Amino acid sequence: MTEWCDDASRLYAAALRAGRIARADAEPAPCLMEFALLHPDPDDPEWLRPIPPAVALSRQLNPLEKEIADRRRLATGLTETFQPFMALGTQLAATSDSITVLEGGERINAALNMATGQCQAEMLTVQPSDRMSERSLLRGLERDRPLIERGVRIRTLYQHTARYNPEQLAYAAQLSNGKAEYRTIDELVERLIICDESVAFIPARDDQQVALELRHPGLVRYLLKLFEYLWDRSVPLSTGTPYETARGGITEIQYSIAKLLVEGHVDEAIARRLGMNVRTCRAHIAKLASALGSGSRAQLGYLIAQSGILEREQVP
Repeated sequence: MTEWCDDASRLYAAALRAGRIARADAEPAPCLMEFALLHPDPDDPEWLRPIPPAVALSRQLNPLEKEIADRRRLATGLTETFQPFMALGTQLAATSDSITVLEGGERINAALNMATGQCQAEMLTVQPSDRMSERSLLRGLERDRPLIERGVRIRTLYQHTARYNPEQLAYAAQLSNGKAEYRTIDELVERLIICDESVAFIPARDDQQVALELRHPGLVRYLLKLFEYLWDRSVPLSTGTPYETARGGITEIQYSIAKLLVEGHVDEAIARRLGMNVRTCRAHIAKLASALGSGSRAQLGYLIAQSGILEREQVP
């Protein structure tokens, strides 16, 4: 669209006052011709005559008003086309808002801090065992201590191997004052945090750099039931070690390994699921083989099945 020239206003006003303007004098403002505000004098080609302002304005506005009218008709048509889908779109938006993808450690921690900052009653956490760094320990204390101070209950599940992790024991010791409870269980798959039965966080990628923030009531309710199922089968951190020898000379951890061996898991997978390194896992497998008198991995699976040790959960 043509822009208004610097000298256009002055020259157009002069042309209106005089009734005409020399063509040479109008050259500094070519936009006057482009806007059709001047037209050649039919009696003398060296002069230009001005178009009356009302006529000029009408000529400029007519195409704009037509375009505006066309756009309004288009907008009305689009509105009528999409109207039947608006209710469906509202339902979809509500579902989308209940699941938020969090990418990157900063955004994940910011969302966790916001959720725990708003937590008023209880926070549930599932923490598969790994070596907690000093930085992670301090970040966890900074987030959890204010919860304890304002009376929020915290229940946390670790794997049995956490009992031999000094950093995790120190973390639990600093927060255990009646409002924080810690238990261990043989297997945990993924991390989980639930605040006030209304929002949950789960990892979406193995590197822990993508997480999901869940606010859908059905999903949160399902995760709550899963947590309670695990909690009921766990052992308080303050009680004796679950690695003590059970009947038949098989320890609790060897019993867990035996279940996974029979299911066909390899050493690396068993170690990951039980929160221990592969060397420790293989040492327990060797002790299990020795206790059952196995001379090979294939024979070990057979002896586990024949020994009946996996059936003890069914004994009243």
